[in-house]
Amino acid sequence: MPTPPRREDGTPSNWDRYLDLLIHRGVPEKMRPWYVRRVEAFLKALRPVSLSSLTAEQVTGYLQEVSSQGQVTGWQFRQIVDALQLLLVDLSQAPVGKGIDWDWWKAGGKTLAPDHPTLGKSQAPGAGPRFAGAAAAFPLLETLARTIRAMQYSIRTEQAYVDWCHRFLAFCGDKPTEALGVEDVQRFLTHLAVDRSVSAKTQGLAYSAVAFLFKQVLERPLEDVRFSRPKRQQRLPVVLTREEVRRLCEAMDGTFGLMARLMYGTGMRLMECVRLRAADVDFGNRSIVVRNGKGGKDRIVPLPERLREPVEAHLARVRTLHERDLAAGAGSVYLPDALGRKYPNAAREWIWQYVFPSSRLSQDPKSGEVRRHHLHESSLQMEIKAAGQRAGLPKRVNSHALRHSFATHLLEAGYDIRTVQELLGHADVSTTMIYTHVLNRPGVVPVRSPLDAW
Repeated sequence: MPTPPRREDGTPSNWDRYLDLLIHRGVPEKMRPWYVRRVEAFLKALRPVSLSSLTAEQVTGYLQEVSSQGQVTGWQFRQIVDALQLLLVDLSQAPVGKGIDWDWWKAGGKTLAPDHPTLGKSQAPGAGPRFAGAAAAFPLLETLARTIRAMQYSIRTEQAYVDWCHRFLAFCGDKPTEALGVEDVQRFLTHLAVDRSVSAKTQGLAYSAVAFLFKQVLERPLEDVRFSRPKRQQRLPVVLTREEVRRLCEAMDGTFGLMARLMYGTGMRLMECVRLRAADVDFGNRSIVVRNGKGGKDRIVPLPERLREPVEAHLARVRTLHERDLAAGAGSVYLPDALGRKYPNAAREWIWQYVFPSSRLSQDPKSGEVRRHHLHESSLQMEIKAAGQRAGLPKRVNSHALRHSFATHLLEAGYDIRTVQELLGHADVSTTMIYTHVLNRPGVVPVRSPLDAW
């Protein structure tokens, strides 16, 4: 795109300045006309209101209306939000621009896939286009998926086992299923370690999946397999100092900033945070109930007193959003297992709504019902990583680093390791013991370098 034309007196018009901004921000040339169209549609919808007198309710109302349009895809919605942010924040610097959670609105462009772990069990075992192709080549995989589902394994285990068994069967080629045996399994595991250079953890997962296939589906348990599970090397977790956590949180605001603070303040895992529901936050007892955590276990973690008011204010905004959804004929949320059938009206009740909902409604591919799911976890992951870079932290910052920091800082404060184990939801205290190594005190007395004694 050539340099935007100027007025006769040489000064740029507002559209000229907007196009200059798009060029400066690296927006591809073929996408710039679409950004202009997004802004034109926005200005037309809110005419005759000027940018300086716009309110946050007017902007968010427009975005809510656009987000409810089924013909707007995820990337188109992100483009609309980005175009308006450039207009209101970067170009016009309108006061309303500072009062909108732009990152949260952009995150709504990524919706949950049908095979997402949150929704996976609402679909048939092994559902999805990728599985359909695999099952066409190896019908045994459909039996495998149904067996895993019947045994009440987690959806992630189901997906991983089906995927690894598909790789195993593809590796064996056209060899009949009844002819598969120990030698084929050993060749496959050797191929993974030697040719694919997979980690010990990955190789162990592949063995578990194939062993399940032989024992539970083929009813021929593997025997005399010359494969011993490789010992997993102990890796020290990435732990941030208190000052680094503070800098990271200061680099984040809005919904994602609140989620990061909550993860550090409670030790919750990534998916435990994004799946929180309104009823799980107990302000009276100053606690949060983490339901169906790793291993299907529930536990209670403390609600940080410093986050009490921000969480209350956030839930008030979410409740307003839910009431608007109800007024528009939506307001439903996904319910796990058979709760939706047992309590038909529960999906629209406030207590079941997600604490951190998506900014967009989405249509359930199975039932066709329009629902508001939780934020996609990848959006939070990317924002935490970006915030770590903005804060200049010289560490590999991710969502789990906040959980590691929570545990380490509690032990530094003198809390008993058993207490920390319960808060983290670890099944074995040996898992929690890793944080004593981070503290440089695997024994009773902190280890002091002899060089410091000089």
